Amino acid sequence: MFSFSGLELLATAVVALDERLVVRYANPAAENLLATGAKSLIGLPFLQLFAERRELAESLREARATHWDYAAQNVTYIRHGRDPLPLSCMVTRIDGSGLALLAELRPIEQQLRLAREERIVAEQQANRELIRNLAHEIKNPLGGLRGSAQLLERELEKAELREYTQVIIKEADRLQKLMDRMLTPHRAPRIEPMSVHEVLERVRSLVKAEFGVVIERDYDPSLPELAGDREQLIQAVLNIARNAAQTGANCVTFRTRAVRQVTILRQRYKLALELQVIDDGPGVPEEIQDRIFNPLVSGREGGTGLGLSLAQTFVQYHQGVIEFESRPGRTTFRILLPLT
Repeated sequence: MFSFSGLELLATAVVALDERLVVRYANPAAENLLATGAKSLIGLPFLQLFAERRELAESLREARATHWDYAAQNVTYIRHGRDPLPLSCMVTRIDGSGLALLAELRPIEQQLRLAREERIVAEQQANRELIRNLAHEIKNPLGGLRGSAQLLERELEKAELREYTQVIIKEADRLQKLMDRMLTPHRAPRIEPMSVHEVLERVRSLVKAEFGVVIERDYDPSLPELAGDREQLIQAVLNIARNAAQTGANCVTFRTRAVRQVTILRQRYKLALELQVIDDGPGVPEEIQDRIFNPLVSGREGGTGLGLSLAQTFVQYHQGVIEFESRPGRTTFRILLPLT
């Protein structure tokens, strides 16, 4: 016999249908999404809720016949007196108590966010592997280049000629440090209980000392401890805050909140940390917003383009994600990390 008890606490809207495609159950999230109480929904034909009735009916019949889940994009929920609401509909076949199908409804925007998160993770993994291989390939010739410049310098008598070999040596050292930074994040995090506010206070002191910008705090004191790697999280937040200061922000705000029933990379968590880094700088240039987390992409003159890439890497090591919104005068980087 099918039980609805596990669906009551879900943040995802779920309705159960019988063999005639009539609504027999709606969880609280469905009531909220559809702006209709469960008592009003129960007994309604499911197809009457949407504009695409014929197409959806075919899809539901196919799902029942083949026992496969069906995902219907751009199903439009009809709301009387309000604008139609575009939704995605995932249908699963169930058995028990005269029920036939379980329909999961999500706003299209949420589906796009999940797809974007997965795309970013896949791109980051591919980029990390590419950069790692590239760094290894570059390090060996760099060593030979530097050594040859040192040997050549010993043979040169004129000081002005030795200046050129010093340029070669210094540039080789600079590239060596860049390669080392590319290879650095590939260690597993050392997980331990920690306070996220201790991490933020450490970053605050570093950024204030280096740039002198105003750092405002908006902390949620009720947050539980976070299980994570202290140094990696300090570096992740520091890279974001430092990037804001370097691009001309005068004020940076650290904000922490607890969020409940949140989905991160298709994994559902009862509780998660939302950490926001907000700045009043000029914003991320529009032409690089889609690539801002890629290695070697920078909107700043002389930037290496590694700071945000490393921040994304460290956050992903903690099963989290980074999102951002940016316009001139306000840029918000939002880090989501699961809490236990």
